[in-house]
Amino acid sequence: MTGTVVTFYSYKGGVGRSSTLANVSMLLARWGHRVLAIDWDLEAPGLHHYFGPMLPSAPQGGVVDLAYDFLDGAERPRDRVVRLEFDGGTVALLAAGRHDAAYAGRVQAVDWEDLYQRGFAAFLERCRAAWTADYDFVLIDSRTGISDIGSICTAHLPDWLVVLFTANDQSVEGAVNIAKLADVARDRLPYDRPQHMVLPILSRLDSRVEYQRAEHWQARCAELAAPLFRNWLARGVPAELMLRHLTLPYVSYWSFGEQLAVLEETTPSADQLSFALETVAAVIAQQFDRTDLLADNRDAYVAAARTQERTYDLDILVSSPRSALKVTMELIDELRALDLNAVRSLSGDPDLLDQATEPARHLCLVVDGAVSRWQATEAERFLRTVEADGDRQLFCVLTSDTDRDGLPGFLRNLRHLELGAGTRPRQVAQQLHELITDAGRDRADSERKILVSAGSALRNVPKQAHHGRWALIDQTVREMSTAVDDDDLLLLKDLTTNLKLLNEVHSSNERSRAPEGLSRLIHVLLERIDREAAGWLTERWRDAGEVRNP
Repeated sequence: MTGTVVTFYSYKGGVGRSSTLANVSMLLARWGHRVLAIDWDLEAPGLHHYFGPMLPSAPQGGVVDLAYDFLDGAERPRDRVVRLEFDGGTVALLAAGRHDAAYAGRVQAVDWEDLYQRGFAAFLERCRAAWTADYDFVLIDSRTGISDIGSICTAHLPDWLVVLFTANDQSVEGAVNIAKLADVARDRLPYDRPQHMVLPILSRLDSRVEYQRAEHWQARCAELAAPLFRNWLARGVPAELMLRHLTLPYVSYWSFGEQLAVLEETTPSADQLSFALETVAAVIAQQFDRTDLLADNRDAYVAAARTQERTYDLDILVSSPRSALKVTMELIDELRALDLNAVRSLSGDPDLLDQATEPARHLCLVVDGAVSRWQATEAERFLRTVEADGDRQLFCVLTSDTDRDGLPGFLRNLRHLELGAGTRPRQVAQQLHELITDAGRDRADSERKILVSAGSALRNVPKQAHHGRWALIDQTVREMSTAVDDDDLLLLKDLTTNLKLLNEVHSSNERSRAPEGLSRLIHVLLERIDREAAGWLTERWRDAGEVRNP
């Protein structure tokens, strides 16, 4: 599967573009993605400063050397990537270049217009193909304003744009206009590229002192940036609400130096910078999808991005008060005998609630008499992250001294397993084992991924293509529709791969817009697939309810 190129752009400087890219790259890497960060701001390079403590040595080359590689006749870019190791992952960095006395002269000597006339575009396509083959996300830090380099970063290379602006008209309008110009420029390229998806970021908004003015400008920025949401925001979600999720607060602490907030704020609260940065990274990781879930439950949305393809140290964490210690340890021993990795969580231990990641896939509460305050906190924290990850389950085991009518509402509706005179820990462990090892879960998860991938391919059908290419796309989309009718998801997966290839095919021939009938067919099919992908989660909860509620 090829990676995605994302350019971070700002019309004006001083909006935190480079720091946002650096932080997002760390989050994506921490969540298991292969990430390449590229510093294309050649006149004012600085991305490497944010990674300074992780740099094994100073970069010996970078983006500016691509031009000289091309002039020297190289077919592909030479490897000048530096790998940065940190606690939680690895980020690859392609710096602007070697920062020595000769750097400024090397940059100023490059005539980008002349390079394009010599065929540099084809060389950049080979660079792009190499990067997207090796990385899941290629994040490009573009220079500000309007320039030849800016056009490379906003029109030629990216699949998506992230545009940052502050709360003033010139900053917002400049970013919106660049997004429009980039789409116009892409239409002139000899490569089929779909219309940009653009993620608008309101940066450095200070709402702590001038609250009313901040509210005014929040609404104003949402109004100006509204066109950028049209081709990806879920129907019914207001642009102003989404922009609030995509607003980076001004925190004076981070205005000094080049620290990375996400490395220090591992469990951020809602008023911290890393909280908003996690939301931005999650939208990118989820490919702009399921924004209805983001609007309803930000924590679940971020958790879904964080837990994609992840593994857990434990199968199940068993939480109990001290009064139920003996029976809980017997239950854990029986679970381990069934090859489940289970440990006890001592309710009341605040360190558990401060952990940045979830240690176990499932949580089991052993309730003795009543749910303790700490158990309720554990369960609520777990449920905030479980909505979008249907493979995780919350179980409730009651001792004979527990009154189920006195349980909190969110636990009362679960099926309750019972420990008492008639039910021993071994029997409860066997019941938990059966619920946890349900063989159908892996299949259901795979089915949803196929639907999400098909939806993404349909959204990325190019705006313009050669007439013969439209015929192939039309045939493929019709076959995808038939596959959905027949519930043949394996065929849909193969056809999705074909459509993605058709979306990327390069052509220099005369192009036209999609036939009206095809556009309507794509719209109808996309709505069906989105409904089924969303219904997959509902079905999972309904199935779970049938198991839990006798």
